[in-house]
Amino acid sequence: MSKQRVVVGLSGGVDSAVTAHLLKQQGHEVIGIFMKNWDDDDRPAGVSTDDPGYCTSNIDFVDAAAVADVLDIEIEHINFAAEYKDRVFAEFLAEYQAGRTPNPDVLCNAEIKFKAFLDHAMRLGAEKIATGHYARVRQNPGTGQHELLKGLDPSKDQSYFLHRLNQLQLSKTLFPIGHLHKAQVRQIAQDIGLPNAKKKDSTGICFIGERPFREFLNRYIAKEPGFIRDARGRVLGEHVGLSFYTLGQRQGLGIGGLKSKCAQKGGGEHAPWFVARKDMQTNTLWVVQGHEHPWLQSSLLTAQDASWVAGSVPAEHFLAAKTRYRQSDAPCQLQEASIQRFTLHFAQPQWAVTPGQSAVLYAGEVCLGGGVIASAQTNE
Repeated sequence: MSKQRVVVGLSGGVDSAVTAHLLKQQGHEVIGIFMKNWDDDDRPAGVSTDDPGYCTSNIDFVDAAAVADVLDIEIEHINFAAEYKDRVFAEFLAEYQAGRTPNPDVLCNAEIKFKAFLDHAMRLGAEKIATGHYARVRQNPGTGQHELLKGLDPSKDQSYFLHRLNQLQLSKTLFPIGHLHKAQVRQIAQDIGLPNAKKKDSTGICFIGERPFREFLNRYIAKEPGFIRDARGRVLGEHVGLSFYTLGQRQGLGIGGLKSKCAQKGGGEHAPWFVARKDMQTNTLWVVQGHEHPWLQSSLLTAQDASWVAGSVPAEHFLAAKTRYRQSDAPCQLQEASIQRFTLHFAQPQWAVTPGQSAVLYAGEVCLGGGVIASAQTNE
């Protein structure tokens, strides 16, 4: 590859730090950009920025700046908080209020990291951008198309979150650590003396921090209590609002003490409860006992707002898909597919298929794109 001006998204974490190092090692002109996507002042009431559970961008910027200093590269601090609220957070809240469970990381990648950030990098004269994602890009010599590939570390592969990227975005993107395993990345960071070599990986959505998600949603979504019912229609308790629950959820239901009572009525004494359905019209939360309950199994789903990496619907219809991150690829058949919508039929039932999450399609190691799950047919 010829030497290029590459703008790297430096987050303060070890993955983006090693990304910048590898690019500089290859002889590229590397510029670091730190993206601030959330206002530090917009945090839960009573929570200090000194709270270790609160993720403040100031701390991450200090880490990113320290990395830039060690690598001897420029770093710029850019505030994308307004774009994030308009393009990502507004959709995030709307989906929760509608009873679905969105994936903000997918939208953030498409709208901020590979759109707002990419546009800014191009204004700086960059020929490419790079991030610390565990994924790969290659240009198919036969078609000339850019393909999105899984990262080689199966435990870290992030192609699921990148499936909405298009040909233009991929043509401008480098993923320098996509061929590495996480342990190798940390070893490189340690070998070259990066100050964040042992920094803990961030989890969840940074602006929420390491705190209960329900506590965060309380600030934006009103509570509308209603009944919790089991598969027989019996009232087991009261929920705090359907927006605060997701399909397959086991913790935080407040009905654990009913196991023995329901066992006397025919339920399993030790089987845990899971959220199986959310009825927005009646404001009812339906729960079932047992991980393998039919209400939690789906062989058919419909997705909308589809996005295809190649810009067109895949020609092959026998593929594999993930209906949630960290799930193994599941064989499926792509049916009734169009640019906007598609239906998937799975060879084996999928567990707790959740509206709002992404169904992402693969042909081997190639990520083809995906869509937002609109509905799933349970195996009753």
